[in-house]
Amino acid sequence: MVLGLTMLTLLGLPGPLVSYRELGILRRLSTTPVPPSWLLAAQVVVQLGIALAGLLIVNVVSVVAFGAPVPKSPAGLALSCLLAIGGLFALGLLIAALAPTANSVNAIGRLAFIPLMFFAGLWLPRALMPAVLQQISNYTPLGAAVQAIQGSMQTGFPPVFGSAPLLVLAAYTLVFAFLARRFFRWE
Repeated sequence: MVLGLTMLTLLGLPGPLVSYRELGILRRLSTTPVPPSWLLAAQVVVQLGIALAGLLIVNVVSVVAFGAPVPKSPAGLALSCLLAIGGLFALGLLIAALAPTANSVNAIGRLAFIPLMFFAGLWLPRALMPAVLQQISNYTPLGAAVQAIQGSMQTGFPPVFGSAPLLVLAAYTLVFAFLARRFFRWE
């Protein structure tokens, strides 16, 4: 689930937004009654729909077709997924805000993708990581997302205290969204 969200938000979301700015679409749109922010919001809504549909398909197919156990905490899973989407979408929007060109947005997204996936446990499972790397992983957006989603699936509601993955995801959402809004260039 986290791999799909990451690819969507780091490689799929920022590209069109930067292209709109680079091609002057946002500047031209500002002369019409429709504000350019509506175009950006529409792009985010479309990507959000894709993310939610993808998560739903992965969960339903894994249970129905492959016999995976039903999540121990459906509410925790829903909250974990929503906060993961929020944090990752905000990161994608920050990349879109900072990237000067459409070509650079792909490079930035790919450079961010590799370490984030490492700390999410793609190359080395989180359980096999040394304690220092596990602690670092707990405070990265994807590490916290994996921890929250796995907790919801396997044990129940994700932990609120300790490494608190839901709080980490909420903090990333707020900070990245604030920075994206602050630094986004319309021209």
